[in-house]
Amino acid sequence: MKILIIEDEKAAAKHLTALVRQFVPEAEIIAQLDSVKRSVEWWQNNPPPDLVFMDIQLADGLSFEIFEHVSITAPIIFTTAYDQYAIQAFKVNSIDYLLKPIDEEELEKALGKYYSYYQKQADITTSSVPDLTQLQQALQMLQPTEYKNRFIVKIGEHIKAIPTEAILFFFSQAKATYLQTTEGKHYIIDYPLDQVEHMIDPAQFFRISRKYMVRLSAIDDIITYSSGRLKLHLKHSKDSDVLVSRDRVSTFKAWLDQ
Repeated sequence: MKILIIEDEKAAAKHLTALVRQFVPEAEIIAQLDSVKRSVEWWQNNPPPDLVFMDIQLADGLSFEIFEHVSITAPIIFTTAYDQYAIQAFKVNSIDYLLKPIDEEELEKALGKYYSYYQKQADITTSSVPDLTQLQQALQMLQPTEYKNRFIVKIGEHIKAIPTEAILFFFSQAKATYLQTTEGKHYIIDYPLDQVEHMIDPAQFFRISRKYMVRLSAIDDIITYSSGRLKLHLKHSKDSDVLVSRDRVSTFKAWLDQ
């Protein structure tokens, strides 16, 4: 079985690869891709795999964008950080959806569905292809109608509500997510940065990289950096290497100019 993995988090891709090899030792991981752009280029120049594991949120956009450029007939198991109850809305034409971090039992069940529904077929018809419109509609169902007004943080034995307008930026560090306040304090929160991105107003905050999501008022200075990137100086940040990812520079500039 030839398997393609589309996942932009190295740790997640490594974990998934290990699990696949555990349950399907004979499987060949033919490629690991981390972006919409690379996925489209790969699909245009390679024969289709037998099975695809596809993350929803990639480095340069949503994986649904891949379907807009190439025709995919291979069965797909999506992986996502979205709430496990909302995932049920997605189970339309794909084999399955797996919630991160991927559970061994859930992966085994998903692979079982692959063997049941696809491997017995000599040809996989277009009816097996996930319906992009339905998937996008389902994704929209998960978007909040109202953005979060505050985040709850724990300080020792105490709980405090931090208003969103008092937050300068969010950042990831050592597998944890933090918010930085206008008072110069930072607190750990219970949400991964990928989830925070969908909880706050995109007009107010911008995801500049995998590590940072910033508010305009948090930016003290913007400096042209090497390889077309931008370097930011943020208020109340000790990090001297806050960079806008190369693939996000153009959209970041558009966000600044809105």
